[in-house]
Amino acid sequence: MAAKQDRKQEILAALATMLETSPGQRITTARLATEVGVSEAALYRHFASKAKMFEGLIDFTEDAILSRINQILENEKDTVTRCEMIVRLILTFVERNPGITRILTGDALLGEHERLRARVQGIFEKVEANLKQVLRERRLREQVRGALDEGMLANLVMAYADGKVTQFVRSEFKRAPTEHFDEQWQTIAQQLLS
Repeated sequence: MAAKQDRKQEILAALATMLETSPGQRITTARLATEVGVSEAALYRHFASKAKMFEGLIDFTEDAILSRINQILENEKDTVTRCEMIVRLILTFVERNPGITRILTGDALLGEHERLRARVQGIFEKVEANLKQVLRERRLREQVRGALDEGMLANLVMAYADGKVTQFVRSEFKRAPTEHFDEQWQTIAQQLLS
């Protein structure tokens, strides 16, 4: 059983690497099998379809991001710091996982099953919902009412993060999403969250 799990992880790691090193190219199961050093039939013993392979990477992403957000919310109580840590988490995650970033932008999902894009959209919606909740708690706890509705503000912060992620993919992973983050976040925090 452990060997089967190891092989599944090896297949997912190879897929993520191929997504990183082959921007703009469709990943075929034949190419993936060659990269892993197994037959296509062996790939299908571990995953019922290529869509299931993408789902494996999406599951990893969702678990990694949302579990870390939960840790942030448990350990940090300051609203601005919570928001900063959540956005930094997203940007750092994509910077460390460029292949997966192509899935998050939808770039690698062209021609794939629609449910994969819906799963990715769901991750971003959950992150935005967490930001919105953090901002609502601030209003209730600190009696602070910002210039914008919490939902609009959470959406604006997510649009910033999404833009940085998209720039990263468009630059073929040369323009790091965390580039200038500290300075940019100071401006966001001063203008929007003060």
